Amino acid sequence: VQLQASGGGSVQAGGSLRLSCAAPESIFSTTAAGWYRQAPGKERELVAAITRGGIPNYNGPVKGRFTISRDYDRSTVHLQMNSLEPEDTAVYYCFIGSLWGKGTQVTVSS
Repeated sequence: VQLQASGGGSVQAGGSLRLSCAAPESIFSTTAAGWYRQAPGKERELVAAITRGGIPNYNGPVKGRFTISRDYDRSTVHLQMNSLEPEDTAVYYCFIGSLWGKGTQVTVSS
């Protein structure tokens, strides 16, 4: 099973994007979820994660700009990204438990 991720794109610095990732209900409600990203030439890094109970955790550079949330009715995890910076440019990967989505490209131009 592969997760369905959506919402990537290109924006100018200061703009916003919202990423979404859906999973089968039977999996979604029982496990943590989140997003990693990988920029060209860099290692994959955790962006944000959220427990099955809805407690979020953020990597330092995105604190105060990104918000992760869970929609239990739609079995979807969202990543709202505001005040985007060129340094946020990367391929973003969602995970829910041990399942992963295909990467979605986020490009932020200065």
